[in-house]
Amino acid sequence: MATYRGRFAPSPTGPLHAGSLVAALASWLDARAHNGSWVVRIEDVDTPRCVPGSDQRILQQLATCGLVGDEPVIWQSQREHRYQQALNQLVEHGHAYPCGCSRKDIEAVLQAHGTHRERHHIAVYPGTCRPANGGLQGPSARAWRFQLPGWAEVHWTDRRLGPQTQNVATDVGDFVLKRADGLWAYQLAVVVDDAEQGITHVVRGEDLTDNTARQIVLQRALGLPTPAYMHMPLVMGANGEKLSKQNGAQPLDLTDPMRALNAAAGTLGLPTHTGGLTEALAAWTRAWAA
Repeated sequence: MATYRGRFAPSPTGPLHAGSLVAALASWLDARAHNGSWVVRIEDVDTPRCVPGSDQRILQQLATCGLVGDEPVIWQSQREHRYQQALNQLVEHGHAYPCGCSRKDIEAVLQAHGTHRERHHIAVYPGTCRPANGGLQGPSARAWRFQLPGWAEVHWTDRRLGPQTQNVATDVGDFVLKRADGLWAYQLAVVVDDAEQGITHVVRGEDLTDNTARQIVLQRALGLPTPAYMHMPLVMGANGEKLSKQNGAQPLDLTDPMRALNAAAGTLGLPTHTGGLTEALAAWTRAWAA
């Protein structure tokens, strides 16, 4: 097996909160338990949502908790040329096409055919601009989409959740690689970055499980390796939804870093006594790296 390489990849839309620390701690523990490397990547490709200074504050919060990467941090906003190269490769091999559809256009087609379906409040794309359906007609391209292959049902095994299956064609449809506003979509950026950083294991929050199948089909189309995936429990907000900046998650209180780490360890089902990271690492190693 290749030498273990893991990562934590926060978006700088604000400082870390309790849920973010759970994901960071889990990925750090897994890398250390496997005697591997752990890197930090700032996923700032969605620039309108990024808060100036949040990247540096996140790095400071991680350092305060003793979670420091083994290599220099990289920023997605400095890697747009690599995403363009990947898109060019997909286009060259018939895996991507221009799309002129607005959300309103998509809704109209789905309603007209009585086939409206949504996944996480996003309509399943009906393939209007697919080359097989005549390609882009009339308006200029607003976005670029991935053309799903015939084997769009993906099977993988999550290290914590077990066997997983998703039919990307019926659940998502041809998904966006480059947005109408010219920004790169998360799915393409994360696949390119994981491959170039040699990431062998991805440990992240359970809310991202649904992204895995799309990332696997992209990896296969680009000829890239697929990491092992592990999705961890979420910290829930008072409204019963995932704790996030959007539902009022407060920045981590790091006046007592050990208290914050113990809370994160507790969410992961690890001991929360006085041993700090050493105790958490020993427990993680017994559970996931023995």
